[in-house]
Amino acid sequence: MTAPETYDPAFFDQSEFAGRLARRLQKIYKSEFHEAIVNRMLAIAAHRHHHWPDWSEKDVVLITYGSSIRTDNEIPLRTLKNFLKEQLSGIISSVHILPFFPYTSDDGFAVSDFMTVNPALGSWDDINAISREFYLMTDLVINHVSSAHPWFKNFLQNISPGRDFFIEAIEGADYSKVVRPRSTELFTRYNTAIGDKKLWTTFSTDQIDLNFSNPDVLIEMIRILVFYITRNARFIRLDAIAFLWKCAGTYCLHQDETHEIVKLMRDVATFIRPGTVILTETNVPNKENWSYFGNSDEAHMVYQFSLPPLLLHALFSGNSAYIGNWAREIPETAPDQTFLNYTASHDGIGVRPLEGLLPGNEMKALIEGMTAAGGMISMRAHRNGTLTPYEINITWYDAMRLTTNGSDTLHEARYICSQSIMMAMKGIPAFYIHSLLATPNYLQGVQITGRARTINRKELDKDQLFRDLSSDTPQKRILEELKRLLLIRKECAAFHPGSSQTIIDRGNDVFAFTRLSSSGELAVHCISNVTSTEIKISAVTNKSRKGYDLITSEWIHSSDQIVFKPYQTRWIKEQE
Repeated sequence: MTAPETYDPAFFDQSEFAGRLARRLQKIYKSEFHEAIVNRMLAIAAHRHHHWPDWSEKDVVLITYGSSIRTDNEIPLRTLKNFLKEQLSGIISSVHILPFFPYTSDDGFAVSDFMTVNPALGSWDDINAISREFYLMTDLVINHVSSAHPWFKNFLQNISPGRDFFIEAIEGADYSKVVRPRSTELFTRYNTAIGDKKLWTTFSTDQIDLNFSNPDVLIEMIRILVFYITRNARFIRLDAIAFLWKCAGTYCLHQDETHEIVKLMRDVATFIRPGTVILTETNVPNKENWSYFGNSDEAHMVYQFSLPPLLLHALFSGNSAYIGNWAREIPETAPDQTFLNYTASHDGIGVRPLEGLLPGNEMKALIEGMTAAGGMISMRAHRNGTLTPYEINITWYDAMRLTTNGSDTLHEARYICSQSIMMAMKGIPAFYIHSLLATPNYLQGVQITGRARTINRKELDKDQLFRDLSSDTPQKRILEELKRLLLIRKECAAFHPGSSQTIIDRGNDVFAFTRLSSSGELAVHCISNVTSTEIKISAVTNKSRKGYDLITSEWIHSSDQIVFKPYQTRWIKEQE
């Protein structure tokens, strides 16, 4: 996967790049802007590289921790590489290794050194070995650092760099509007060489927010961004980016300066290696999330955060109305922008992205159902001190266990249905490793750590995993079917990340949409029965054409009534 270390002039030259940087930085720093900031960034982004290939229907992402699979006497990143080659070669194209740097908490998201690999996982040689076989996605944990990071240690000693890298509480300032993803205090008191200081801590006392109103902080983050790109990262995930810019008296969420910083990072990435993908992680309500596309000049890719909870609801309730209503509003994107589709992540199934999309009674029933399936509910604090659900903590396998009618024998069919819908929708499909492997809830882990998110973060024993995948288990059956569907998907241009998507109204028993490639390939109608009963629908193809179900290899004529078994999906490609 490694491209030659030569520059392909596919975007803008240095003069135009300098102008872009200056315009971005002027909007961010206003009267504090000076040309020296531009010159420092130009010096960082001096070395240019070959263009990455364009994305296509063959792109599939696996999301995993570096230690998600372990075995005795082997470095975890080598175990991961061996698993990828043995089980997923030719199936996935990219691997998102969740933060693989030294850290102190939050399973990697409290980074103490951005430039080195956690020695408990391996080394840069091990990361490089994976990136030679698969495209690499790397997290830029941009909002905060660990309390063990050298910058914070310097802050405590009142020395640079770091002395002015963090955000101190201002006496009398209004912080009442600040949007919080946690129920902890916004500020944490730390003892420093010059007295006690109260610092902004959005996520935890071990994750201290950086002060991006200081240009030195942004320059350091640009340096880290460039380092990751030169380390062969094709995708850069901007973690918790929505919270980046703070200003008393505001919500401190989605600030104009934050959007401008994402645009600047896109410009830097595109200048030094065209085709590098900037992905924003913004687990927020629907339209706020989509806003990170900017005016076709911001993120290349955003997560479809509303997809997992809406898909979960559709299969839990047997009603596609709400996911259908949402899908009709999905915006068109520029040719170099698309969505990252997934069903569950290392965090959980966020419910904030359901705001305005699902009525309160439906939300209540869903949360009660997921609790009955062994899940847990994480809460967030409001400005008035009240708490509301923030995310459902459950593995996707157990989330598919129940419906409003209780348990049944259709668990695996429902599971496959959920994944077939996700991978057919506009965008690039991504599978969290425990979703791909159908891992049950890790309740013992929650008891050990005391954290709800551990339920979906089990470290799998390699030998046991391979035994499960070599015998007649749900894990083997599900993985083999998902691999088969992905191979079908990869050969159909209608599933290109940029291909158009049109929602078809076939009633609430099905979720249906059409994908049509820009190359003129014939349409593919993607139709899923979201209920536990067999249904029939009229043919969907143009009357002058017949259809071919890519999944079942059946021919379907325009006059046919099509039978759908419970939770069956068909990808019906029109034929001349």
